[in-house]
Amino acid sequence: MKIIILGGGQVGGTLAENLVGEDNDITVIDSNPDRLSTLGDSHDIRTILGHASHPRVLRDAGCEDADMLIAVTPSDETNMLACQIAYTLFRTPRRIARIRSEAFIDYKDQLFHKDDIPVDHLISPEQQVTLYIKRLVDYPGALQVMEFAGGRASLVAVRAYYGGKLVGHAIASLKDHMPNVETRVAAIFRQGQAIKPMGTTIIEAGDEVFFITDTRYVRMVMEEMQKLEHQYRRVMIAGGGNIGAGLAKMLEENHTVKLIERDLARAQKLNEALEHTTVLEGDASESRLLSDEHIEDIDVFIAVTNDDEANIMSAMLAKKMGAKKTMVLIQREAYVDLVQDNVIDIAISPQAATVSALLSLIRKGDIVNAYSLRKGAAEAIEAVAHGDEKTSKVIGRTISEIKLPPGTTIGAIVRGHEVLIAHDDTVIQPDDHVIMFLVDKKYIRDVERLFQPSALFF
Repeated sequence: MKIIILGGGQVGGTLAENLVGEDNDITVIDSNPDRLSTLGDSHDIRTILGHASHPRVLRDAGCEDADMLIAVTPSDETNMLACQIAYTLFRTPRRIARIRSEAFIDYKDQLFHKDDIPVDHLISPEQQVTLYIKRLVDYPGALQVMEFAGGRASLVAVRAYYGGKLVGHAIASLKDHMPNVETRVAAIFRQGQAIKPMGTTIIEAGDEVFFITDTRYVRMVMEEMQKLEHQYRRVMIAGGGNIGAGLAKMLEENHTVKLIERDLARAQKLNEALEHTTVLEGDASESRLLSDEHIEDIDVFIAVTNDDEANIMSAMLAKKMGAKKTMVLIQREAYVDLVQDNVIDIAISPQAATVSALLSLIRKGDIVNAYSLRKGAAEAIEAVAHGDEKTSKVIGRTISEIKLPPGTTIGAIVRGHEVLIAHDDTVIQPDDHVIMFLVDKKYIRDVERLFQPSALFF
């Protein structure tokens, strides 16, 4: 596939790195020569220096015969204009734009059509990150929560600790512990290395375990891996931008929420917009403010300002002063490994959330959902089985008969409203939503081809 990415920053660069090596022809346009030099030197990527929405630059990038244009520059206006020019002048078949401003998102249904602004798909990083954090708040102790088939099934990453019922025992004993709950361990990472889960595999303390189950049973399965934490009730958010405000809006109905915003005018605006959130004007790294607001009673402190250092420092202070858990939004990937597990409980990468949303739109073979995992090395995907036994490579076959690529696990199948945990004798039926985990995403093209029905399918 020939893909043009506008913007070589953190999102565009991470996306290019995820897609390169998958038989894609990738071109990145950016006005910063240093960014392009870094990308070009590290990967087999074509780079174009220039303004992303200029017709001549888009022509030089090969927009005339590109399959897809992905506009993720920092400017909403540039992204929209580039999609308009790609459609009007070059008839580029698919156009995706990152739109951050609520001023545009609020009118997306009226604005974004072929007859108006021809953007096929909108990606809002702030909304993606907000939903990502909301799922982590819903499941205390989880490192990552991915939803599939409209939320009916979930793939959850947790760290195994002593106190978890399964720690020190074989995976096969899960059935003895929970005879009425179906679940599947999709992957285990031990000291950074992937281990193929077998029934005889012993779960060790420190393992990063990915399991899949019906969403209703997530907390029950989590208890097998670690001592179950109480639901978060008292939440403090540092930062009143789009993410902080959106998160407060989502949580305030069922949680006690305090939000700290440095800018007085913004704090006043949020105080009017949020019904049940206590909005405080001040600096979240000021110990006096945290003390006055009883930080020792807070279940989770979430720092989501646009300053990595401020987020890290305020979370460290909050933890030292008694906050039970801390989550931090970190833009720079280099900081994530530095702080996670040592001083911060969960480091959240906005790039990972945005790239996962983009991958869901890029993947072929009727793949409707995709999540980038472990810095892009692994991937979780949801594919729909289309066709019939004659036109499909998977329909009518048991899982043991399907030739899955190396390191690929089918974890669950969603059939209508029913979540079926995959077993060797499970037969794939038409319109099944098949949820898979790829330890090595280099095999993603093989999975896509597996779920592409033959030309006989109409």
